[in-house]
Amino acid sequence: MQKHIEELIKLVEEERKEEINKMMWEIKNLSGEQRERKGRAILNLTPRAIGEELGMYLIKFGRKKVIETEIGIGDEVIISKGNPLKSDFHGVVIEKGSRYIVVSVDKLLPRDFKNIRIDLYASDVTYKRQIDNLKNLSESGKKVLKYLLEDEILKEEGEEQFKPSGVKLNKSQIKAVSKSLSSTTFFLIHGPFGTGKTTTLSEYILQEIRKGKKILVTADSNMAVDNLIEKLGNQVLHVRIGHPSRVSSHLIESTLAYKIENHEKSNILKSLKEEFKKLIDEREKFQKPIPKWKRGLSEEQILKLAKENKSTRGIPSKIIKDMANWIILNRKISDLKEKMRELEIEIAKNIIENSNVVFSTNSSAFSEILDGFIFDVVVVDEATQATIPSVLIPLSKAKKFVLAGDHKQLPPTVLSEKAKKLSITLFERLIEKYPHKSEILNIQYRMNKRLMEFPNREFYNGKLISASSNSNITLKDFGIVGKDKITDSDNVLVFVDTMRKENKFESKKKDSTSYFNKLEAEIVRDLVDSFLNLGVKNKWIGVITPYDDQVDLIRSFELNIEVNTVDGFQGREKEIIIISFVRSNEKGELGFLTDLRRLNVSLTRAKRKLICVGDSLTLKEHPVYRRFIEHVKNNETYIIL
Repeated sequence: MQKHIEELIKLVEEERKEEINKMMWEIKNLSGEQRERKGRAILNLTPRAIGEELGMYLIKFGRKKVIETEIGIGDEVIISKGNPLKSDFHGVVIEKGSRYIVVSVDKLLPRDFKNIRIDLYASDVTYKRQIDNLKNLSESGKKVLKYLLEDEILKEEGEEQFKPSGVKLNKSQIKAVSKSLSSTTFFLIHGPFGTGKTTTLSEYILQEIRKGKKILVTADSNMAVDNLIEKLGNQVLHVRIGHPSRVSSHLIESTLAYKIENHEKSNILKSLKEEFKKLIDEREKFQKPIPKWKRGLSEEQILKLAKENKSTRGIPSKIIKDMANWIILNRKISDLKEKMRELEIEIAKNIIENSNVVFSTNSSAFSEILDGFIFDVVVVDEATQATIPSVLIPLSKAKKFVLAGDHKQLPPTVLSEKAKKLSITLFERLIEKYPHKSEILNIQYRMNKRLMEFPNREFYNGKLISASSNSNITLKDFGIVGKDKITDSDNVLVFVDTMRKENKFESKKKDSTSYFNKLEAEIVRDLVDSFLNLGVKNKWIGVITPYDDQVDLIRSFELNIEVNTVDGFQGREKEIIIISFVRSNEKGELGFLTDLRRLNVSLTRAKRKLICVGDSLTLKEHPVYRRFIEHVKNNETYIIL
């Protein structure tokens, strides 16, 4: 056990080092323009303070040029006048528009801050929390590792009957909830794309609350936590732990910070804060005891000399009195600060005690405000996108847990080669070792059944069934018919093959490890234009491509549609998805296209139409891609350009 814990700590440290090194290397070696092209910086911004919220200042940064960036709501950023390495101004993004970004900061920027640069920042708080939790792992946390390290005999515990709360559930969803309720150890809800995983989890949580249980609900991302609050918020007494700036603005009333501000004891806290501000303003009038004036005197000596109206060591008595006043006020400020902290903790604990459900990210579950709280159950959504050290934080707080996710889709992102073991998740290991402790949700509500057919057969052993409500959905439902074989609404799955084109090959920039494909980018551009001309709305179209440089190239066409990597589309859906596979070379090299979970995610984002653009001669070097192309040739629409 100890050896395993030490190995996990080492892996987390390697990953932390890699992320920070990568960020620092980029900031040092790439120009602001290059980093902006990669989506990790925004240049030439003008700041404007627009208000305060929950004790934080809100700064709106705008410019005339459209902002295209990977920096998203909830991300931590560095704010600088041009050199991020020399700045200590950090903030959290709370809002994004096409030409502005709003950042929440804990201190106002100096007035001379003009022509601002914002950079995505890799915070190591999450890694520190994972390491601290591993070093002091609770008995519940150790029990989780025992399931992995020892051959525990876990018997099947049957199903617990329940009365649904009002939402209509299908048979597999009912089974997943009833088995989760009857389990005394853990249960795994396997939710492939579009099968109602969030609905199932929400029902399970409501059923446990009916039994009087207290529940901690977490996920690795703020977005997934917010999705669950949206499903459950009005039905349960709840609180959301974590930085309010990372929470969707319409859910701000769920946050602990908001609830503290609106608690019955908040008036006491408010008056203490006002007194605190007055004391700070008062302290500003006096000389701070800096080394230049202290000249080795202790605070007590300064107070004594001031009382006796004496000067010493060449320090005038007026300065001594000034410093004494500063010390007296500073001590009052410290006492008041402690008083406010104690009252805030008291109010926060009261709010948590009176909540049936506490929501947080995996990392925020380490918050000191949750110290001493033991939950009956921990529920972790997106468990297949979280590393073991990440999920161990919430799982350390209860004896029973329920994990939900899909191990056939993207694993956690791990940057360090030395830490690759972290990409194997707890969910994956447990479902392999204890398959009877899991249930698959098998009715798919997202897409046309023809789009589901190949991924279902290839990745889910044909277990998925298409719900009748969406089996035959097409663009015709929106009055879009199409003008040719590619845009024809009845042709829901199309493969556009570039194999015969002389200019089909991939390219690579000098300073990049990524790839781009000019021909495929131009095909994508023309396809998007064709659909927009047919009356398709921009927001209905998404373009997925595995490589950052291809994302940049397609975005440069300014099509006003979403273009992103596979990771950026995880958990998302669009009416039309266009995939550009990029790789085309004489050696048949596919690189990380061979990560089939990426293929699965790409193929399962479209609801009504999927168009794949690629070179079959290169792609067919891999058996799964070969089977996919054969499937399209035999059953769908295959076009050679």
